[in-house]
This record gives sequence, structure tokens and C-alpha cells, in this order.
Amino acid sequence: MSIPAPLPVRDGVNATRLKVPETGPWPTVHDYVLETFGHIDPAGITQRFQDGEVVDAAGRPVSTSTPLGTVDFLWYYRSLPEETPLPVTEEVLYEDEHLLAVDKPHFLPTTPAGKYVQESLLVRLRNRLDLPDLIPIHRLDRGTAGVVLFSKQPDTRGAYQVLFEHRRVAKQYECISAWTDGTDIAGRFPLTVRNRIEKTKGVVVSELKPYGVAHSGVKPHERRPAKGRRRTEVVPGPNAESRVELLKTGVNRRGLDVGLFRLTPHTGKTHQLRIHMALLGLGIMHDRFYPELAPDTPDDFDAPLQLLAREIAFTDPITRAPRRFVSNRRLIESPTDTTSQGPGHGIPQQHAQQNRGPDGRAAH
Repeated sequence: MSIPAPLPVRDGVNATRLKVPETGPWPTVHDYVLETFGHIDPAGITQRFQDGEVVDAAGRPVSTSTPLGTVDFLWYYRSLPEETPLPVTEEVLYEDEHLLAVDKPHFLPTTPAGKYVQESLLVRLRNRLDLPDLIPIHRLDRGTAGVVLFSKQPDTRGAYQVLFEHRRVAKQYECISAWTDGTDIAGRFPLTVRNRIEKTKGVVVSELKPYGVAHSGVKPHERRPAKGRRRTEVVPGPNAESRVELLKTGVNRRGLDVGLFRLTPHTGKTHQLRIHMALLGLGIMHDRFYPELAPDTPDDFDAPLQLLAREIAFTDPITRAPRRFVSNRRLIESPTDTTSQGPGHGIPQQHAQQNRGPDGRAAH
């Protein structure tokens, strides 16, 4: 059970929570914090305690003399560095009492991470729409554009989160890949890629893990535990599955032969779609992680990762109405001289119906 924060959201950012040990060689809470984080800004840490900006679970200020063991957690606001605004803009697709559907641009992280705090989709929306309780129900990588859903109400948030946990949300992506020797491989599509992907905390890229032949035919979405049960051991075999369809081929804005693909993930492992396309020899254009990790360089806003979360659909757990949200964005490397490769050619762009008020927000 989560512990409610005693401090409100400020400038779109939640207060930071810190677990304090019950015992140790530090006589006071302040001494513990100073030894743990004092290498960053010791004078600033002490000043925060003296100014009453560090509080306990009840919102009471913790002083420099508060003994260790008298509080379990601390809350405080982080010092935020100045950020250069990212030259990208999000779009609200739909809004009602419970949900907010947003079209995220490339390069904008969904939530605060690293050097991006104010320049994250969550904080931008909280500030822009005055919605301090806003929380993303799922996330997209910083490099991926497209539809992201947010919950507005803490009381109904769990109902939407369960949809994703139980895979009751239909998601479709699109990507652009370089297209070479297309006549030799076009007949392979549509196809399903299935393997085992594991992500280690602190490591940028995910890894492929081998598994025995006996487990190779097991579909990952059929090996979920029964409702209410918790798995205590790792299930062998694949844990990542995606369907890949070729929609179009043609020439892009740079005069290169490219293919437009529809990707339907049946699981949600980190970087799953990027890995699966790379495994097919069709790495997504401008992917700096797969098939090889490129050196860390400044963002090239003219070369975004060509991956788009095109559509999300589900049955609303509150209203029981069908929901379908479609991105308005277009991948800039899309083929301009196109040849249809299947029934997906000319995908109808049906978007969420909405009425907008004077402030540009959808009203229902």
C-alpha cells in the first residue's frame, strides 16, 4: 500500500520520499542524510532542515536535531536545474472525468527522468491543465511518439491500470525501416516474433536470453498466472511476442527505399518492438540502441526514432463504452512513393471524437 505524500505537487512535480533507517551510527536524521547525500550540497541540505522544508509523514518539519529512529520517511522537494525547452509539442486527443489521452511527440519523456523534469510529458500536462493528480497509466520511451493514457482520478485509477496488467488493451504501433532486397522477404509477412527479453536496472539496452527447445513453443500470453495468484519462480521460455505486418514500401524524403510496418505487441517488455525489428534485419530507422548501441550524442530533432504508438483500444471499465484513440502524427521517413503490400494499405485514420472549449481542451 502506497503512503500518501504529506506535501502537494509543486510546479508539476511530486515531493521526493526518502526511507530513513531505524538504527545506525548517526545520532540524528540530519546526520544520516548529510552523510548519504552531503557530497552533493551539504550546506543546502542543512539549510533545508533549518527552513522546515523537510517533513515527516504527518507533514511536520524535521529539524537538524530530530533523533534517528523517530521517523520512517522524509519528504522534500528536489532542487530542479534549469532545463532547455524541448522544441516539441504534445496534443490532447481526448479528456473526460477520468481519462486524458495525449499524443506524445518524439524526444519528450513520459515522466521525469534524469535531466528531464519540467520537460516531461507528465509535468507539462500537470502545469498546463492544472491537474496535480494526473498519473500516466502506461509509458512510452522518450524516443517513441504516439498515444499515452493518463488517469485524472486516484479513486478510479486502479480500474484502468488493471486493464494493462491483464492485457485487455489492444495496442498498435507503426515503424519505418530501411527496405533492402524487399522482393526476397516481402512474402514472409505477416509474421510473429517470439523470444525472451530481460532488462537489467542501470543498463541502457535489454538483452536476449536463451531457453530450451522444450519451452520454445509456449506462447507468453498463455503462461500468465491465474487471477489472484503470485508466481514465485521464473517461468522458462519466451516472454515477448509481437506480430509484424508490412503495410507499404516506397521511397522516403531522403530518396531511400523504406518499408512501413504495423506492429502489434502481445506483451510489453522494455524495447520489445525495437529488438524484434532488429532481429528481423529491419532495425527501426534512427534507432540508437538496436541493433547496436550508438555513442551518446545530442538529440537530432530532424532524425527521430521512427516508431509511433498509433492506436490504443479497450472497453472502459467505468462506463463500459468502447474506447479507441489514434495518433495524429506521421512518421517523417514514411514512404512517399508507395506500393501496397497487403490489406493494411491506406489505414483509416479514425480519431477520438471530441468537442473543445475556448482553452483548447476537449470537453465532454
